[in-house]
Amino acid sequence: MSSSDLGLNLPYHLSLFLDTALVVLGGLGLGLLLKWLLFGLLRVYNRRSDAPLLTQSVARWLGRPSAWFLPVLALSFLLPLAPLGPKPFEVLRRTVEALLISTFAWGLVRTVNVVEDLVQQHYRLGDGDNLRVRKLFTQLQFVRKLVVSLIVFLAVALILMSFATVRKIGTGLLTSAGIASVIVGFAAQRSISNLLAGFQIAFTQPIRLDDVLVVEGEWGRVEEITFTYVVLRIWDERRLVLPLNYFIEKPFQNWTRTTAQLLGTVFIYADYTLPIDAVRQELQRIVADHALWDKRVCVLQVTDSKERTLELRALVSAASSSQAFDLRCDVRERLVGFIQQHYPECLPRTRTSVDAPAAPSFVVGSGAE
Repeated sequence: MSSSDLGLNLPYHLSLFLDTALVVLGGLGLGLLLKWLLFGLLRVYNRRSDAPLLTQSVARWLGRPSAWFLPVLALSFLLPLAPLGPKPFEVLRRTVEALLISTFAWGLVRTVNVVEDLVQQHYRLGDGDNLRVRKLFTQLQFVRKLVVSLIVFLAVALILMSFATVRKIGTGLLTSAGIASVIVGFAAQRSISNLLAGFQIAFTQPIRLDDVLVVEGEWGRVEEITFTYVVLRIWDERRLVLPLNYFIEKPFQNWTRTTAQLLGTVFIYADYTLPIDAVRQELQRIVADHALWDKRVCVLQVTDSKERTLELRALVSAASSSQAFDLRCDVRERLVGFIQQHYPECLPRTRTSVDAPAAPSFVVGSGAE
């Protein structure tokens, strides 16, 4: 095209550009206006005292995705009005299509959060007897991560497959899928085994969210279960991260597998002269009005007699492991104080017996020569 032709066509191209910009801005503006109206009405409705959690959760999670999705959706409807040639129109159409898929996937991911809020409204993890809730939340967390991964994967696949070059590459890859699957299988063996272990843990549930475990000598609660690892919150605020395979292949202690109730053990070592019945009555008096005792078990037994001391074991029960620990500490402190106050002579002691020295013997000589 010569410079004279370009000069003659300049007003025409400028008119096409302005018309296209008007269509694009009109579509985006229409979508923003629609978003503002919908979520404005939703905010007004949520100000009511009896507003349901569903509308509050929708306003919380879907506000930002809608601010992108609705304008792009409106633009996709108005796009055929753009006065463009075939090639520029195809570029603009594919760009809008990719944005539409991306924002729609974002909205679907946030919709999963809305569903999670609705489930959490009906089931409280902080309740005392929360075994069913922890089962449900463990499965819900795993399913949520799986659904989000599938949404992202499908969105990326749809965007890439909209390009002819990527489709050709995908067809070529399918022809060598057998060899590729073997190579990927060997390379990702650990990851695949962890993924399968995640499915097994989610549905057979040897562990659940908020379970109390003793693993590698550490006491803690299950804080998070991902596709590949488990995060254990240790009692001193540390985090122990373990692969999922660990809980399939190695033994560990689960203190809340079927119930949160637990027995607490207190060992007391005292002299043989300690009156056992007095200590047993004191233990019953301590736990009788204790807020942490669940009134199931209160037992004091002599479990061993060592060379210098008696071993007394007190068993007390509580509704949860944390309450059992606090109850044990309190019972131990009060029993030791009781013995110190009433039977201090019965504290562990070491007896030593010293024989009297033998009388000196004198040898009477025959006298001086």
